[in-house]
Amino acid sequence: MPSLGSDMEAGTLVEWLKRPGENLRRGDIVAVVETQKGAIEIEIFQDGILEEYLVDIGQTVPVGTPLARVRGPGEAAAAVEEAPRAVAEPVATPLPMPVAPAPSALKAAVTGALASPAARQSAAQRGLDLAALKGSGPGGAVVLADVEAAGVAPPLARKSGGLDLDEMRKAIAAAMIRSKREIPHYYLSHDIDLAAATSWLERTNAAREPAERLLMGALFLKAVALALTKHKAFNGFYGDGGFMPSEAVHVGAAVSIRGGGLVAPAIHDTDQLDLDAIMAKMRDLVARVRAGTLRSSELADTTVTVSSLGERGVEGMYSIIYPPQVAILGIGKVRERPWVVEGQVAPRPLVTMTLAGDHRVSDGHRGALLLNEIDRLLQEPEAL
Repeated sequence: MPSLGSDMEAGTLVEWLKRPGENLRRGDIVAVVETQKGAIEIEIFQDGILEEYLVDIGQTVPVGTPLARVRGPGEAAAAVEEAPRAVAEPVATPLPMPVAPAPSALKAAVTGALASPAARQSAAQRGLDLAALKGSGPGGAVVLADVEAAGVAPPLARKSGGLDLDEMRKAIAAAMIRSKREIPHYYLSHDIDLAAATSWLERTNAAREPAERLLMGALFLKAVALALTKHKAFNGFYGDGGFMPSEAVHVGAAVSIRGGGLVAPAIHDTDQLDLDAIMAKMRDLVARVRAGTLRSSELADTTVTVSSLGERGVEGMYSIIYPPQVAILGIGKVRERPWVVEGQVAPRPLVTMTLAGDHRVSDGHRGALLLNEIDRLLQEPEAL
């Protein structure tokens, strides 16, 4: 059972997507687990053969409990007594997190048909029997495309996906209370002139089809990621042993959930991706957040978070750090304001970027250097 956040203590196995005897490759989705973060697809991080299940569907077990035995290439079959099956024990109720609860379709008893969470939710909305559909996914699992190919239109009045907004607010409040109680925050803000970035973006998008165009958000994420490779005190985690910097930069892009709530899945190795790849991953994450099909690594690996309310017309936002991270950046609305350029006042597109930093790890001086580095990178968008 993977840990998907510092406050996660247990999870419930919802379904298996691989059967004993099947070959596994690194990155395969093997199971779906229901946590306070919702229904999460669990990835495998090694090649091998799924030898046996150690946890039954519907069983709730603590973080760290083996879910299955995987035999590596060339390994002999393991003796059963080496890893006894997990026994369900009472576990402490975990502190809620500011993320989406599981879709109601996944809370029902599993029908026996292998299917992805998105496929189950769509099939329930369309009134389809999953057992009657032929799956094209791993191990014959029914995926969303199989449901859509069935040709049954969903009803016009769709439900909100099972979100309990009251519980969502409680989860957000509990996580933020913990953050403000434990983390000594400091805040900085910096106005950035986006004239160069805006001009470059307009020229680049002019020759592209709408589906291939870049958004300013991709430039923001890349500039932040590159700046973090230089200012490492803002990229990592704070635990019992103090600050643990991360060599990898996995920027969490905050995505709002329809009806309420927020989740910030990671874009892995953001600093190493080009702008088109970042844009594609942003679109993919938004689509999968709305469908409820996030993966475990996207929630467990985020090293810093970027959040924006610019599309809501907010000029600046001062965010609260999401533990165990040590920084969060906020981005406001890009708007034209009078600005002094070479001694002359002229209208310029400006954005206010804010930083909330953890004073146990960094200070205002370092935070100012980080914001100024992001500013410098955005003045040379062609280099991003």
